[in-house]
Formats: sequence, C-alpha cells, structure tokens
Amino acid sequence: MTASAMSKGSNLPVEAPVVRVELAWAPGPGVPDIDASALLLTTAGRVRDDGDFVFYNQPRHRSAAVTHLGKRSAPGDATDTVEVDLRSVEPAVERIALCASSDGGTFGQVPGLVLRLLDAGTGGELARFEMAAGTETAFIGGELYRRQGKWKFRAVGQGYASGLAGLATDFGITVDEPAPAAPAPTPVPPTPPVATPQPPAAPQLSTTPQPSAPRPGGAPRLTKGEERLPVDMRKRLSLRKEQVAVSLRKHGAADVVARVVLVLDASGSMSFLYSKGVVADVVERMAAVAAQLDDDGEMQAWTFASNPARLPDLRLGELPEWLRLHVRVGEVGLFRRGRKKGLDPSQVDMRDVGIQNEEQKVIAEVRAFVRGNPAPAPTLVLFFSDGGVYRNREIERELREAVEEPVFWQFVGLGRSNYGVLERFDTLPGRRVDNVGFFAVDDISTVPDPELYDRLLSEFPQWITAARGAGIL
Repeated sequence: MTASAMSKGSNLPVEAPVVRVELAWAPGPGVPDIDASALLLTTAGRVRDDGDFVFYNQPRHRSAAVTHLGKRSAPGDATDTVEVDLRSVEPAVERIALCASSDGGTFGQVPGLVLRLLDAGTGGELARFEMAAGTETAFIGGELYRRQGKWKFRAVGQGYASGLAGLATDFGITVDEPAPAAPAPTPVPPTPPVATPQPPAAPQLSTTPQPSAPRPGGAPRLTKGEERLPVDMRKRLSLRKEQVAVSLRKHGAADVVARVVLVLDASGSMSFLYSKGVVADVVERMAAVAAQLDDDGEMQAWTFASNPARLPDLRLGELPEWLRLHVRVGEVGLFRRGRKKGLDPSQVDMRDVGIQNEEQKVIAEVRAFVRGNPAPAPTLVLFFSDGGVYRNREIERELREAVEEPVFWQFVGLGRSNYGVLERFDTLPGRRVDNVGFFAVDDISTVPDPELYDRLLSEFPQWITAARGAGIL
C-alpha cells in the first residue's frame, strides 16, 4: 500500500492486521521530551478501567492488543512507538486514541512532529500525518476506530492546553491533587507567627474512571427557554452542555462567549440525511454549543443549495417546533400559484433554494449579516455539508476576504466526498490568521458527543488567540 500524506480530519481504511503508530520528532537543546501512549475507549468515549491506559509505566494491555514499544534515538531523529494488533482488540473497544505528552515544554517547541502509521509485518509506511502545535502539552495525534466491522485510521491533531491531566480527565481518568505538605513546626513565642503552608506537590495521575461533572470556570450556563423543553430533550441538552464545557476548558477557553450561526446544506444529495433524521439530530446537538457559548437562548440559521435562505432564529425553548418546521430539503407536490400549498408562514419555500451546491453565496450572506449586526463577541459559524464542492475559486475568495472579520468558520463534512477548497483551506498560505477549520466524518450519528464537540471546538480557541493578537478582535 502506498503511504498517504494526511490532513487533519482525514481518514483511511486499515487493511494490515498489526500496525505500529510511530511518533517522531527532531530532538535538540530546549526541545521537550515526548512520550507516546494509547487509550482504549468504548462507544461512550471513555476507558473502562485503569488497564485501558497504555503508556511507559503500563506498557502492555491485558488483551495483548496494544503494546508500548518504547523510544529509539538517532542523530536528528527520535521516536516513540505503540503497536496495535487489531485482531486482538476486544469487542467492547470501539476506538483507540493515540496520544502524546511533552515533558519540559510545549509541543510548539518540538520540530518535525509527525505521526507515522506502519504495517508491523512489512515495515511499510501506510500513512503520514505532519502535525502543527502551539502551547499544547498533550496531544491526540490520531485514532484507530471501527466502522462496519472494519478498522480505519483518522488524523486528529487535537492539542490540550491543560496537559496530560486535561486529556486524561476527558476520557474518564481523574487527576488526584495530593494534600498540601504540613506546615513546618514553629516555636512558641509570645506572639505566634502565622504558619505558611508549603505549595502542593505536582498532581498525580489516577486511572480510576469518574463521570464528567461541571466545575467552576466554564460550567454549563443556564439558558433562557431551556425550562420549556420536553423532559427528555432537556436532559440531553443538559448533558451535552456539560460536554461542551469540558471541551472548552480543555482548550483553555472556559470563559469564551460567542455568537453561534448554523448553516445547513439542503442540496439534493442531502435528502437521505434529512429523511433519516440525521440533520435534525445535528441541529439538536449544535443547540447545546449555542446554549453554552451564548446564553441568549437564540441561534441564527441558514439553509442553502443553489441559493441561500435565512431561516427563523432558533430559540432554544422552541427547538422541537423549529426542527419540525425548518429542517427540510427540496420539496415537490401540489402547488398553488406562488407559495407551496400548506406552507407555514415562517417556512422557507425550498423550491427557491434549489438543489445545487453554491456555498459561496451563503458564505457571502452570513458575512453581510455579521457586518450589519456587529456584536461584542466573536461569531462561530457551524457549517454542515456533504461535499460536492465545485465553486472553489469563489469560495476561496469569500473566505480570504473574511480573514479580517470577527468570524471563525468551522466546516463539517458529512461523509460524502469532494470537499474541495474547504478541506484544503487549512494549508492555504497568505492569511494573517487561520479563520477556517474543517473535518469530515463517515457517519455523524455514530460519533459520540464528547468526540464531536472536541473536534468542533479544537481550532476555535486558537483562532481567538491569533485574532486578538492581530487586532481583529
């Protein structure tokens, strides 16, 4: 098999029964040491117990499926390797997160950081993922995951500003803070001085799984209208807001406030995803992002195909009715002159939206909305499409012009193909800040909420930092 150079979010099938995941970098003065590790995760995105964490102090999983092989060094090159026998992975394990942590600095200080996927039998390189990093001290380089009984590899490239402790906590491993050392004894003078306790020792990693819980600093916000939702939907929203809060904390963005805009592809190829309820589920999951980032209980929304159309604002308390009325694709049937028979006055006539892909038109319309409705907080656009992009030049022009605007564009591919410039935009030069994120999933309905929110929010905090430094925010 020919090696594939992978971009963030891309994936490929894995045919080799045993693979080696090799993390490589260029060592040198001032370069932190790197340690590779692996987490074996269930469908809930969490470890089952401490045995599911494979690292230098616990180098072999009880199933013998995952082994930490250790480091090798040569002039100008260092590696740390994990081997995975995919035939031996237990049925309860749905994915294996391939992680790394730095000792003595951040990943931004590590040159030549690359993850290589190798066929353990032949030694051949199956994939190569060159990673860029900043202030992160822990990283998920990639993951091996099951899809319909087959194994695939995804390039993740997700960093954690909160270090190994933040990464571990997210997957069900807690960090125990040792009690502060006892104050030194003091003599008894006429007026006793106040004893000053020594600072606490460094946190120690515990591998006891614990449920996620909201904490101060990025804790889930109470949102207007939430109390009017049906009980089951309110419970889902509450849990998802907690998971969004965890993702924001991990990326050092616990207190970020943002306006959230939703954009939904309604081209003809999306019909299956609408009819199966996949798009409605996506909207409900995105409502939790808006509820956590902006507590006004509203989210602006657009649909598009040949033409864009603004949908009524999504008010959280009206979510069930909004899903029923506005999550739609092109329609046929009996018509009166003018509007389609039976349309609610608030609904968009989808005949006007059409069936083709014209992403640049809706991007331009959202940009105009942001300019015409300035807000004190930045805007996060969550843009969902199943591909078929062909207006690459026009889309690139719109997004390049948008670099100086207080908007981050997060594109999510819904498993079709041909995302064109949206997929390539991360690597396009000539921009003061990277204002675009992209990843694609095979089937978004099978992606657990914690994983989806992590991937959705991984680049937004980095853009906020860069945009502030550039004077855009």
